[in-house]
Amino acid sequence: MLELKVLGELEMFELQIMYKQGYSLKEISRVTGHSINTVRKYARDKKERCYIRSQLRISKLEEYKSYLTKRIREASPHWLPATVLYDEIKLRGYKGRISLLRSYLSTLKPKSKPREFIRFETEPGEQMQVDFAHFKFEKKIFYAFVATLGYSRMIFVRFVENQKIETLIQCHEDAFDYFGGVPKHCLYDNMKTIILNRNAFGSGKHRLHRTFYDFAKHCGFNPIVCKPYHPQTKGKVERAISYLRYSFYHPFIAGKDKVSLDELNISVLNWLNLTANQRTHATTKTIPMERWVIEKTYLSSLVHNYSTNYGSERLSITTNTLIMKHNTVSLQHSLSIYDALFIGGA
Repeated sequence: MLELKVLGELEMFELQIMYKQGYSLKEISRVTGHSINTVRKYARDKKERCYIRSQLRISKLEEYKSYLTKRIREASPHWLPATVLYDEIKLRGYKGRISLLRSYLSTLKPKSKPREFIRFETEPGEQMQVDFAHFKFEKKIFYAFVATLGYSRMIFVRFVENQKIETLIQCHEDAFDYFGGVPKHCLYDNMKTIILNRNAFGSGKHRLHRTFYDFAKHCGFNPIVCKPYHPQTKGKVERAISYLRYSFYHPFIAGKDKVSLDELNISVLNWLNLTANQRTHATTKTIPMERWVIEKTYLSSLVHNYSTNYGSERLSITTNTLIMKHNTVSLQHSLSIYDALFIGGA
């Protein structure tokens, strides 16, 4: 192996000038008498070599910059994730890595502090987290019913036009159909369709919608309500909503003049089956669909043909009493025993 010669500043300068003038490394070696390895090391200084490599890397994105700019502009003020844009430009022939795209997009995106969520793990079939999210398009508002299974992180989404009790029940039935069963518990925040009056009869004693609670008993799941102003308690569905918003909805509406409810639901189902539930989850490091194969064996059997016989009748759960709008029914056991029997029959 040829040894590298340490050159002085004037000698380095001479090599660099010849290289910039177009001489090849072999020609410079022959003219100056320095070994080819020495010429290769000093003909370009470190800063220039880094600059050239950087230019070569970025040049792979050059032909896609106008498309990326257009997509970012169409989605504004929302931001499209690198994963979405990467899939789009790959279809247009991009051969580079996503890391290069991320690096380029990082120069365009305003810095913001990421939201933090409290994470806790649940056993298979133990819990489903539920929430509604608002999505705007022009002057129209869509509501997305989002449900996430706690163990597998499988997501279900249904876009609807309202949050009425009959809509909420139908969305639950659709979610149970999609997941292939019913979990033991469903977790909610201060959802007005379910909670008619929080703490109506004291701390933790809420007036609940009778129809929904009857539906829960019919299906065999126990509804659980989060404390107010603690959305982190259901961080899994919060993250699912954020993922839905930035990886599906914003890319979907970008550049569109109109959007229909049917179009949204057809597209989101395709996105769930091919992308959302097939990706490697950032927390579990596994694919939701693969963990769901395990979790679905722990879900209770589906119960169909629910009929909303109670209309708008209200139900409130207290420690030892079920209090309805027009009458009171005393229980022989505490609510914890009732819930144990209730869950055991699921």
